[in-house]
Amino acid sequence: MSRLLSNIRVLDLSRILAGPWATQNLADLGADVIKIERPGEGDDTRHMGPPFMNDPSTGEPGDAAYFMCCNRGKKSVAIDFSQSQGQAVVRKLVQQADVLVENYKVGALAKYGLDYTSLKSVNPELVYCSVTGFGQTGPYKDRAGYDYLIQGMSGLMSVTGERDDLPGGGPQRVGVAVSDLMAGMYATVAILAALHHRDAGHGGQHIDISLLDCQVGALVNQGLNYLVSGQAPQRMGSGHPNIAPYAVYPAADGHLILAVGNDTQFRRLCEAIGQPDMGTDERFSTIRQRVAHRADLDAWLTPITRSRSVDDWVALLERAQVPGGPINDIARVFHDPHVMARGMRMELSHPKYGSVPSVRNPMRFSETPLEFKSAPPLLGQHTDQVLQALDLGPEDIAGLRQAGVLG
Repeated sequence: MSRLLSNIRVLDLSRILAGPWATQNLADLGADVIKIERPGEGDDTRHMGPPFMNDPSTGEPGDAAYFMCCNRGKKSVAIDFSQSQGQAVVRKLVQQADVLVENYKVGALAKYGLDYTSLKSVNPELVYCSVTGFGQTGPYKDRAGYDYLIQGMSGLMSVTGERDDLPGGGPQRVGVAVSDLMAGMYATVAILAALHHRDAGHGGQHIDISLLDCQVGALVNQGLNYLVSGQAPQRMGSGHPNIAPYAVYPAADGHLILAVGNDTQFRRLCEAIGQPDMGTDERFSTIRQRVAHRADLDAWLTPITRSRSVDDWVALLERAQVPGGPINDIARVFHDPHVMARGMRMELSHPKYGSVPSVRNPMRFSETPLEFKSAPPLLGQHTDQVLQALDLGPEDIAGLRQAGVLG
């Protein structure tokens, strides 16, 4: 079966998460992704642990779980492109590439002749994607950008966390690096669009992806709430600024999420708990009214939700077709029968660690299902294989390795 991007070759000069997330998407879609890493060190995330994968033969720690989460399906080539010979090898790879992804500081690759302007002359059809904290232009372009910093600067942390006047109040970082992930997803979409444009005969181009741009763009309703009203949204814990009841409520043995997204669902909730009249109460009959009378709504609902266990509520809400559910920890997520039925946990064969866990790409296609054939690579695992395809012979490769250009 043909893989969707089987005709696309990607050079991955990115590290950490945002760039590697984009290139793992491309690898999952079938692209041939060649990850260029520093000899002896590799991607920084190889060392960001614990936890680490353990070598079954020695018990010694190896690559970190962090690296394993975003480098599936890639080939690792260890090249020191700070040396002129290494730069020459990368340029040879560029001649055969469709896409290059990098996340160095603005202008940092120019001194190696690996910036877009330099490589455009090597391969005019190249789609070159730069992922940085603040983009290629603007007063902050030379700053280093990290997910945590971007979550704060973008306004995301101003609407994440409990209210300042409540216990535990104050700004909170989202529990995963959502700014990096958003940038990686936007980069994936942009690369695919640029390839379509190129294949229509218009040549390659440079894509400028900024973490700050992406996270500001992903403020969605909160951003427009401000632009329309002129009032900056505030933290409100688990509540939603535009919908109610859409929050966490106490149950008899834990916590329950109610995600009642429209008036019909609210009336079904009222009927399910034996109080149908509340569905037409003038304070609660519409979303607008429920948001305006949120305190009254919560005061009515809270003792009701406390009267049943989480499991009882889940069963009742499912029968009533009202969205709601538990707050799972991650261990429970991977044991959830639906998550298991969807195959979200995978096991991939690895040359050093045996079988390694991986989380399935959620994209599903009816005619071209994704294939997951290879685990994240060992550092330099494919150096010889890839360079031999460039017509470099064993002696050439040995000479480059002796000179410290290859790992």
